[in-house]
Amino acid sequence: MSIIKEVTTEQDWKEVFELSSINPVFIFKHSTTCPISAEAHAEYLGFVEEHEKGELTFSLVRVIEERPISNLISKELDVKHESPQLILIKDKNVQWSASHWNITKKNITKFLG
Repeated sequence: MSIIKEVTTEQDWKEVFELSSINPVFIFKHSTTCPISAEAHAEYLGFVEEHEKGELTFSLVRVIEERPISNLISKELDVKHESPQLILIKDKNVQWSASHWNITKKNITKFLG
């Protein structure tokens, strides 16, 4: 079983959003057709692998396949949609957002301190 929760429905999104009250939640918005997104996805997976036993929640939205959910997340978090994009929410508030080449294990780790 993957420790990354796929967000494919509005209910999935509500559950992930609510979890941010307990643990910080990463939302990775991934385009399955973009080579830049593929590289960012690999960086995200590397980070997840190193932190899977920690107090973090990991999720993924495929922006092409799940466009309505991707748009809903952008609207509700008031974060301009980009792809690839990594958003960190804690206590139902955006703490950090990065896109494209800025999504690296190093940058994620650096932000978390």
